[in-house]
Amino acid sequence: MSDTHLRHRCGWAEGDPLMRAYHDEEWGVPQRDPRMLWEMLMLEGFQAGLAWIIVLRKREAFRKAFAGFDPRKVAKFDQKDIERLMADPGIVRARAKIEATIRGAQIYCEMEDRGENFANFCWSFTDGQVLKGDGTSWIASSALSEKISKELKKRGFKFVGPTIVYAWMQAVGLVNDHALGCFRR
Repeated sequence: MSDTHLRHRCGWAEGDPLMRAYHDEEWGVPQRDPRMLWEMLMLEGFQAGLAWIIVLRKREAFRKAFAGFDPRKVAKFDQKDIERLMADPGIVRARAKIEATIRGAQIYCEMEDRGENFANFCWSFTDGQVLKGDGTSWIASSALSEKISKELKKRGFKFVGPTIVYAWMQAVGLVNDHALGCFRR
């Protein structure tokens, strides 16, 4: 048996090899790349109402369908692209979420064109520091996720409610919510 099976990790990551790899390699690791922060925010939006494992299993198809989540390319998607995406069985085919991703790319590009770095924007809410959860309780949202959600909505982003934002904050390492005793904490 490999040492990855002997490690103590967060309970949610124990049942599925893909979830275990995601937990061990990515979840909660501070992400500073602006494009990747945006990609994860868009994927969290697609997860709304679904289990994360569904999005995780479709992640490579999402990347292919959305031009590698290159905001400049996605921002130019038109009605023809929306119809192509709606016919793609590899992704979550929800028109509102697809349209929100295209609009999210446009907003990302508008911010960049104004000289605003998306990573700096995201990390400004924590003064560039990783916040640490207590490791014993799970929350669905926080005062900070509500604040970030309001700011994202003000800028025009969709599918960025406080719960989605909090899940994104955990995923990209703005907050370390690994359980006490987890080797990633």
